[in-house]
Order: sequence, then structure tokens, then C-alpha cells
Amino acid sequence: MLGRMTNTTTPPLHGYGELDRLMGLMTGDEKHGPAATSTLDVLWVLYDRVLRVSPATAGSPGRDRFLLSKGHGPMAYYAVLAARGFFDEELLSGFGAYDSPLGHHPDRLLVPGAEIGSGSLGHGLPLAVGSVLGLRAQGLTEPRVWVLTGDAELDEGSNHEAIAYAGPAGLEQLNTVVIDNASATYARPGGIAARFEAAGWSASTVDGRDHDALYAAFTAPHPGRPHAVIARVAPGR
Repeated sequence: MLGRMTNTTTPPLHGYGELDRLMGLMTGDEKHGPAATSTLDVLWVLYDRVLRVSPATAGSPGRDRFLLSKGHGPMAYYAVLAARGFFDEELLSGFGAYDSPLGHHPDRLLVPGAEIGSGSLGHGLPLAVGSVLGLRAQGLTEPRVWVLTGDAELDEGSNHEAIAYAGPAGLEQLNTVVIDNASATYARPGGIAARFEAAGWSASTVDGRDHDALYAAFTAPHPGRPHAVIARVAPGR
């Protein structure tokens, strides 16, 4: 098949233990630190063990796509991309500067490895639905599309529509990770996973800091259905 890729990744330039140092290189105001650190473990497990994409295959039609919808706190995202070799860590110290490609919201035209420009909440999951439909139209049924959202972001109507559509459409290539740090305004009867399951998704809830639990949830089979992983982390962290 066009663009077929094996489920392997290149070794990282830096290990998980280096991520705090890499994040520490990014200074200045408006860092949205808690929004960033809440995503750190999810991002690491995805890029280190799950996503079939590397700097060498970032333009391949058969690559997996990762969409950061929770784009207003991109520090962990930038640190993981640097650790995986998508760009040099020297760029991190310029985070948020006028002439830096690493803005407070990622720009896909400036950040190597970024699939979308994000930060305005509520867009990532609809874009992921469209990405899967586009892949299907090209006959590319193996690449997976992952999107990371926040729990409060699910209050956006665009996300409700995307969830309601993707389940009945059987978008098996679609996966979403919801960072649940109890920041949502509105409660959901039965919890976040129940909202997805009611729309025909496969869903599981795990500790958002447990790498083995995250990996198991990310790789769980879900034939004929999109998949949602709810990653719980402590509020403000």
C-alpha cells in the first residue's frame, strides 16, 4: 500500500529524564505551565512508543498524524519534539520570542513535526475527523490520526459534533486523548468516557502519569470504532 510504514520509531536524542531540563530552557511570560506539564507523559508515550512518525518520515503519506488541539500550553510538546530530533534543542530558549518559530501556540508552518496550527480550543478533534476522511479518500487506511484535547475543551460544540459523527461513521483510524485535570465547567453523567461510549466510541480511563497503563490503552484494539483514552492527572498539574 502507498506509504506503508512499520510500527517503529528512531531512537530519541534525549530520554524521558531529560524532558524537565528541556522544558526549563523555555522561559518568559504566558507559559501556561500547568497546561503543558499535564500533557507531558501522554506526549512522551505517544512519540516514544506508539506514533509511527519520525523526523525522517514526517512527510510520508503513510505516517501517523498527531494533532495538538490543547495548543495553548505547548512547552511539553516542544520538549518532546526536540527530544525526538524534530528540531534542535537550541530553539527552545527562544520560546515565545518575536523571531522564534516556537510560539505560544504552535504554527504548523514554522514548527517541524507539527501537523496543525492550534491554540484556539475546539478545533483539533473536528480537524482529526477530516484528516481521517481525507486519508480514506486517498485509500490510506493504515495511518492513524491522534488528537490531544483537554477536558474543558469538550464543552465546545464543535467537539460534540465531531464525537457524534465519528462513532456512527466507524472512523477506526481516529484516536483521541483527553487530559482530565478536572478543569471542565460542566459535569458529564457517567464521566467523560461514557460520553464517548454513548456515541459509539471505544473508551478507557487511565492514570495520565502511568506510562505502561497509557501504552496499554493507546494500543488496545477497537475494530470498527474510534478510540478515546481519558488520561487523569491531578488538577493544576
